[in-house]
Amino acid sequence: MDDRAEEVQRVLEAIDALTEGEPPEARAKRLTELLKSVGEKVRKERRGAVLEMQARGMTYRQIADVSGISFGRVRQIIADAPDESSPEE
Repeated sequence: MDDRAEEVQRVLEAIDALTEGEPPEARAKRLTELLKSVGEKVRKERRGAVLEMQARGMTYRQIADVSGISFGRVRQIIADAPDESSPEE
């Protein structure tokens, strides 16, 4: 297993440990909170990577190909990116 795959496995194991022994109601709530916060972090990081590739001169199609996402999703990510002149919330 390469280092990245091991990191992913450790994260998955940490998620299992986070909710171990909790009743389903508590697990559902904790996992919902985790999903929301992790999802936001992943989206922000992916958007940063996509914008960096664009700044390096890559086309939307090239970004889509190397990222494993659709051309349309690349367009959405770039269109949803906040203007650098305005502060991010």
